[in-house]
Amino acid sequence: MSEVRALIVDDSSVMRKIVERALRQAGLESLVVFEAGNGSEGLDVLKARTVDLILSDINMPAMDGLEFLRQIRLQKLAPDVPVVMITTESSEEHVRQAIEAGAQGYIRKPFTAEQVKERVLLLLRVA
Repeated sequence: MSEVRALIVDDSSVMRKIVERALRQAGLESLVVFEAGNGSEGLDVLKARTVDLILSDINMPAMDGLEFLRQIRLQKLAPDVPVVMITTESSEEHVRQAIEAGAQGYIRKPFTAEQVKERVLLLLRVA
């Protein structure tokens, strides 16, 4: 697979590194990562950069992941880019809200590299 540019949005810098490592372990060796600590920062990155994949936490200060996702669609930023939500939330309501807002996938913490591979690599092939 050629170079993949991914935006990882999470208020925890440790979690951003864990997600990046999981992507690399899933087989994305040629990976360029952009990071953001909340949805507002994520929007700024998308206004300045082109990405192939977005992975976002849901619970964040300033702008949560669901609002971030809504703003991506509203502002037509990264229109055909797959978005995968990563969260500790397990309620079906959050899953439904994420899918309605335009997420193509959903990964619950804690996760394994294998789970990331199953959910993310397929989306990259489709996109």
